[in-house]
Amino acid sequence: MPQYMLIMRGTDESNAAMMADVDELMAATRRFIEDTAKAGVYVAAEGLDDPGQGVVVHFGDEAPVVTDGPYGETRELFGGFFLLDVASKQEAVEWAKRVPAVPGSKIEIRRVPGEDEVPHDNGTFATEGTLRESSDRT
Repeated sequence: MPQYMLIMRGTDESNAAMMADVDELMAATRRFIEDTAKAGVYVAAEGLDDPGQGVVVHFGDEAPVVTDGPYGETRELFGGFFLLDVASKQEAVEWAKRVPAVPGSKIEIRRVPGEDEVPHDNGTFATEGTLRESSDRT
């Protein structure tokens, strides 16, 4: 089955609203993840730290320039994701409608191309599985 990433996007206002009742939202998010796991579509889910704590590496004509984050406009920051293994984009949309979110939030849905859809490079790049096998990290 294809995989779809549900990308959580928030504004300064929606993020502030989320933090106002973060415990309830986190409990609802845990229930959502449990529902996707029970349905057999859960692959992964992660949230991201405050964008002000990040950095941006900008590639231009000269050497890369590192600046304190966040990148670009803060109107719609990428705050985390759910990765689901579902049969269709429509099924991903139906799951996205169930994501616990506050008014002003958005969920962007993007299909993750399968390995057979990515141009091959004659072995220059390792696959994720190969990288995991050769890594000491678990």
